[in-house]
Amino acid sequence: MSPRTALVVIDVQNDFCTGPAVAAKFNGETAAVESAAAGAARAVDVARVHDVEVVLVRFEGDVAYQVASWRQRDAARGKQPKCLTGSWGAEFHGLSPAPDERVFTKRACFDAFLNPEFAAYVDTFDHLVFAGLYTDVCVDSTARTAFQKGFHITVLADCTTALRLPNDTILGFMAALYGARVTTLAEEEKLWRASNTVSA
Repeated sequence: MSPRTALVVIDVQNDFCTGPAVAAKFNGETAAVESAAAGAARAVDVARVHDVEVVLVRFEGDVAYQVASWRQRDAARGKQPKCLTGSWGAEFHGLSPAPDERVFTKRACFDAFLNPEFAAYVDTFDHLVFAGLYTDVCVDSTARTAFQKGFHITVLADCTTALRLPNDTILGFMAALYGARVTTLAEEEKLWRASNTVSA
């Protein structure tokens, strides 16, 4: 597989995947979140099989990392910080990085490119395949910047879900506005397998 494709997995962490706060956000209907998290974990496994590099991104929302506008929003809406550094909530949900895989942290921000180390590392690729949470928040924010920086974008529709908008709506928006290729893990795996066959 060409080293210029990477699977970027966004924010598959306990505070975003499980527990009372997640259930409350989705009115108790958490099947879509659970399915997306499980799909993202499968995508990691499949990528490893086909020698596609896995890049994991996690969020830490400590008040100490928040800018003034973030703190003001949380105070106005009574929001509690999520994924506190070192907490169970910040741990990955259903997946673990391999020893040789890179993990990058977003500190109270949506866009992984705001971490300069992430931006510098993925600059060696030209195609980013996205999975994780949430399609309409951090996946979209990171993919949008990636497009503007010249990356080709793929989003695995069955390995992500949205927080506030219908998932199909945001996926359609991403496809229309910055040419994201929206597909399933099974279809993407066919491409990875074919590329490995050509390279062999």
